[in-house]
Amino acid sequence: MIRIAHLVDDTNPGGVTRYLDFLSTDPRFGFAAHEVIAVEKNRAGAVQTDAHIIVSHLAVSWRGLPGLMALRARHAGTPLVHVEHSYSEGFVARNVNARRRFGTLLSAAYAMFDRIVAVSQTQGEWLVRRGLVSDEALAVIPPCVDLSAFRALPAPDGPVRTVAALGRFHAQKGFDLLIRAMRASSRQDLRLVLIGDGPDRDALVALADGDPRISFAPFAADPAAALAQADAVAMPSRWEPFGLVALEARAAGRPVLVANVDGLTDQARDGAIAVAAPTVEAWTTALDSLGIADDAAPRATGREEAAALQWMALAADVLAPQAEGRAAA
Repeated sequence: MIRIAHLVDDTNPGGVTRYLDFLSTDPRFGFAAHEVIAVEKNRAGAVQTDAHIIVSHLAVSWRGLPGLMALRARHAGTPLVHVEHSYSEGFVARNVNARRRFGTLLSAAYAMFDRIVAVSQTQGEWLVRRGLVSDEALAVIPPCVDLSAFRALPAPDGPVRTVAALGRFHAQKGFDLLIRAMRASSRQDLRLVLIGDGPDRDALVALADGDPRISFAPFAADPAAALAQADAVAMPSRWEPFGLVALEARAAGRPVLVANVDGLTDQARDGAIAVAAPTVEAWTTALDSLGIADDAAPRATGREEAAALQWMALAADVLAPQAEGRAAA
């Protein structure tokens, strides 16, 4: 059987961890044995594995570049694949001043790999447009988890009353913008619950300033149970390479408001509701316009099977040169 080693340097609860749990345990990925290997940050070169394919889910950085070079040298005959979970056009716009230097970093890191996997079509188009990845080296495989628990939730009945925002309390997620929009909304029947934790928690609580329509709940280990309490979901992210919460909410039959950025634009093409501008006014209008919850787009289906087929095709593709070499010998 094909053996695939997945390298990860962030094992905190979150989308990447849940995605790797899904890859390594779900029978739909049984075409290979998937092993998840926790790697000390910037120490990829220390990895030892006899896997047929090594997949990096690591965060690319200048400090980590020597480790990637060592990983490539140590496993010179093994296909290497990198999944880009972190960087996107929105990330660069918000966080990077020295953009030419940053492009050099990504180009140098990506050169170590046989394939680069984008987690959304929009992110992949950006990588190619910026000359960071060639069309031939790029694959697009959106992340997924087992969505059965979300599909099993009964559809909300009646008007949207509770809007949930799930994720890390960090500037990336744009929850400050959402709170301001809620405070500006004239709808007294609407409630906003922010579910999660993170470094911006105190600032967000202060920003809510006691508005009785806004509440906070701790990190949800069971996202399906959290969504069961909501009629709709809001994702005002400032950058978001994919946006797993939007997929889960769509599978649960909830209307999803998303920022018009990065991978969330893919989600909008699949049925989420794009908010045109990253402004308080635009988000207030979007919140005020939420109507009947069962007007949501059809539930997301088939994503688990599609992800399995995409990974199977990628594995066959990167192993093909070795198979051809054996046949020629």
